[in-house]
Amino acid sequence: MCCFLVPMAQAIATTAYRKAAAIDGSENSILKCQIPALEKMLWGGTLMLIVDHVINGELMLSFPFFTALAQEGGSMVFLRELLTVGLPMSLALTAAWFIYALLKARTLKASVR
Repeated sequence: MCCFLVPMAQAIATTAYRKAAAIDGSENSILKCQIPALEKMLWGGTLMLIVDHVINGELMLSFPFFTALAQEGGSMVFLRELLTVGLPMSLALTAAWFIYALLKARTLKASVR
């Protein structure tokens, strides 16, 4: 229903951080130079989830937009989905990015030697 809101919020924060810090991928820090990759992963995942939710009828083009909020007690379902699906999904994606960044740094370091 609304699980894509957590990665979307993280993508917005990551984009704001990248723009504020003027990160372009040529930084010396292992993680800072991979921020654009995290940003692409988050926005791509968010877009795919939105398309999936529209196809499955979980998003509407009229208020309240989320089908869960149109029901009695839907706000609890909405919040539960954010915490039990959206948050773990965002954490897993960030962990995958972290491992990717470390492996890429190790590969670059090995190729320089």
